Amino acid sequence: MDPVRNISKAKSTQTDNAAQQSRVSNGMNKLPRAAVKAYIIGFILSIVLTLLAFALVSEHVNSEHTAFSHSGLTLTLAGLATAQLLVQLVFFLHLGKESKPKLNLMAFYFMLLTVVIIVFGSLWIMDNLAYNHGNNATNQEVSDYIIKDEGIKYSQ
Repeated sequence: MDPVRNISKAKSTQTDNAAQQSRVSNGMNKLPRAAVKAYIIGFILSIVLTLLAFALVSEHVNSEHTAFSHSGLTLTLAGLATAQLLVQLVFFLHLGKESKPKLNLMAFYFMLLTVVIIVFGSLWIMDNLAYNHGNNATNQEVSDYIIKDEGIKYSQ
């Protein structure tokens, strides 16, 4: 063993450790080039998807709801929202690239189940409210409609 080489190696290791410590303490810990590229691609895709959804809704509203059908626009927006979700998961949350994907996948499935329950529960409640309150109908008209729709035999 060469003592000079060992001392030189120890000094370079100490210097490297000190430089790394300095970068971390200064907040200058650099991301790998591939990670920065992924963040930029994800950011650009997110902006494009958001602007596309905004443009579609703006065109629909500015054309006084004649540019697209309501159901077609709703399905298109749902597709864009799903694409936005996938972009966020892949490019920013790195789903599928972690060391313990099973745990993160289970958390993702739980979150997805929670969102589905909230969204469809809200739609169910809003549909029920529309049914029970009618569209600009008086209380008597709503009552008559519900009695007729439910097949309630009403006798006085």
